[in-house]
Amino acid sequence: MNPETIVQQEVLLALSGHSTLFRNNCGGFKTKSGRVIKYGIANPGGSDLIGWTPLKITREMAGRTVAIFTALEVKTPEFIEPRNTHEMRQEHFITVVRNAGGIADFVRSANEATQTIKEML
Repeated sequence: MNPETIVQQEVLLALSGHSTLFRNNCGGFKTKSGRVIKYGIANPGGSDLIGWTPLKITREMAGRTVAIFTALEVKTPEFIEPRNTHEMRQEHFITVVRNAGGIADFVRSANEATQTIKEML
């Protein structure tokens, strides 16, 4: 298992009681006829983990809970792979999610993911 997959699993476990996240596999394949079929949310550039984080809102909304779109792009810890950098399309996706009011960031550990959720709520 590669280091990034291990970090993804640690993030999913750490946030399992708080956020609902799914592995977003992005890619594509070519059919026999030569047609390219892409899969994954926001391909290319979609984050590795996508889902929502619940947030209980103000009294004026009668205690309703809303789901905040959450996207985490998981990278290998720097001490293992220092050159594992962000692609421009990944940075764009993170920016779009944040600008729309969602939670989005690059994370290299379960602790970073947990801190990101706390800071962005």
